[in-house]
Amino acid sequence: MLYKLIAVDMDGTLLNSKDIITKKTQNAINAIVKKGIVFTISTGRPIQGVMSYNNILKLDAPFITYNGAMIIQSRTKEVLFKQDLNFMDAQKIFEFGQKLKTTVIVWSNNQLYVNKMNERTQRYQQLSMVKPIVIKDFDSLAHGGVTKIIWYDDIEKIQKFESIVAKENIDGVNFCTSKPIFLEFFNKHVSKAVALKKIGDLLRIRKEETIAIGDGFNDLSMLEYAGLSVSMGNAPQIIKEKCHYVTQSNDNDGVATFLEKLGCYDGKQFTG
Repeated sequence: MLYKLIAVDMDGTLLNSKDIITKKTQNAINAIVKKGIVFTISTGRPIQGVMSYNNILKLDAPFITYNGAMIIQSRTKEVLFKQDLNFMDAQKIFEFGQKLKTTVIVWSNNQLYVNKMNERTQRYQQLSMVKPIVIKDFDSLAHGGVTKIIWYDDIEKIQKFESIVAKENIDGVNFCTSKPIFLEFFNKHVSKAVALKKIGDLLRIRKEETIAIGDGFNDLSMLEYAGLSVSMGNAPQIIKEKCHYVTQSNDNDGVATFLEKLGCYDGKQFTG
């Protein structure tokens, strides 16, 4: 059996700790693509936070953004799939974040909105490469569709918030930490696994023919879905234990290391 589709997380996986795609990783990706394997990015970021890297990689594939809430064709920017939060759920999450006095980040139609301007929102602007707009009327904004909401705070507070939210009755929402400082909320029907399946259906690629590579809890669904799951060396132990294979860390070219080994098998069944 040949693998035909590889989905790779960005932060902590494709990018090293300096947010760089190394030359070794670029070369490994190019070699895989030349073999005819579809290589796609699967991230919690918006498309704006991906495109500067794709200017280097020059991939033309459906990209998974917002943890699966939106799939965008990288070259044309066509939206292939979108799943927003329910209005009432979005309203509840925003108001809850306000009550907890945390920094709330809202993505709507690929535009960045925040509940206040501070050092965190300035840092997030640098990460996302999108200038934020301070929210004046959340209800009006939410009626236009909210793709994702993020609470941004200290690690200890995010851990506390996660426990609090778990006790709340918000049936229509999934939530997870993409980074220890980000608690992210999206529609319960959204996941990287659902998005990966949609891409497979679009390209007529079976799940057995897919590979997923990641390091975080927001990657877990696609790692469990894929025919072959690859954990980064820097991933938590629980992620490693759920994967078929563990590669090197993101600071030791883990993605490239795996792709080079996969290439030696000419894309066939990989056993490590």
